[in-house]
Parts: sequence; structure tokens; C-alpha cells
Amino acid sequence: MIANLAQGVQAFTSNVFLVTGERTVVVDPGANFDVVDAIDSRVADLDAVVLTHTHRDHVGNLEAVKEAFGVDAWGYDGSIDGVDHEIEDEESVRLGDHEYVALHTPGHKDDHLCFYSADAGVLFAGDLVFQNGSFGRTDLEEGDRQTLVESIDRVLEWVDERLGEMHTGHGPSVNTEPYDHVELASRMARQA
Repeated sequence: MIANLAQGVQAFTSNVFLVTGERTVVVDPGANFDVVDAIDSRVADLDAVVLTHTHRDHVGNLEAVKEAFGVDAWGYDGSIDGVDHEIEDEESVRLGDHEYVALHTPGHKDDHLCFYSADAGVLFAGDLVFQNGSFGRTDLEEGDRQTLVESIDRVLEWVDERLGEMHTGHGPSVNTEPYDHVELASRMARQA
């Protein structure tokens, strides 16, 4: 089960996905709202926090979640404050009841990861791509348009038309033909 705990929150935050199952995790704890209470109202225990990347809107609540639930955070770059364990490119990570492959996808930020499970048909895209062909900003520090295009293309090498759900860092999740949205983002990022 995947639930967006930030849905309806009127604050500058990323989406916050609670993935329940064998290994209950939060993908990106968000910022500027009481995510601890939101987690606590849905689950008795949390196993880990997994990060797509460490921009402030995605990790502002990180320390509060780690402290409240006694969990560690997993991300690409262990040298960044708050990241306790590194996830290597193409490493397998359990989220809920499924194994996901972690794909290092820089371009928006150097430590950006996407998580894809072929079995579940789910992609956690972070801020790499969004619905309707939108894609992550490249005008921030560590942003690079060509690198972003290459990262989107890399995701396209892993996913296919059977992709059933794409959960993005901002905006609504995509449950109708999400592969087409990733493909469109690849084209749009080249043109912008």
C-alpha cells in the first residue's frame, strides 16, 4: 500500500509516500508540516526512511521522523547530513512488500535516486519527471539539463509500457499510462 501523506497539505513540501508492508518505509519525509503525526496515525512502526534526494523540501522533516521512530535514513550520498546509509546505483531496496532497483539519476541534484519495481509496476520518480511530460528543475545548484536528459533516458531503459504507477516528488501520482509521461518528459527536456 502506498499513501501520499502530504496530499492536501498547504505548505512548501515534497510529496511524502508511506509504503506499508513487510518493510514499512517513508520515501522522502517532506518539510514544513507534522509528518510524524501523519505517520503515527497510520502505522504503529516504521522501518526506515528512503530518500530520492536531499533538497530541503524533501528532507526538512527528516530529523523529526528519525527521532520519533528511531529509524535510519538511506540515500545515495552518505556524506550528506542526515543520510545514515548509502544506496548504491542499481542496488536492490525493499519498499513495502517489493524489491526496487535504485537508479542514480542526477541532473536535478547530484544525489538523486529513482526507485523502480518491475514486479510491482511502480516507479518512485522523485523530482526527475512529473505528470504530463514535466521534469525537474536544472537551474538550481547541481542542476544540469543534459545530465537530466540522460537520467530520464536511463529510466526509460528500465521501465516499459507495463509500468502501472509513477509516484512523483510533487503533484499527483500518475496511474494512467505513466510510461507515456516519462517518454514525453524525455522529449520535452530536450526541447526546453
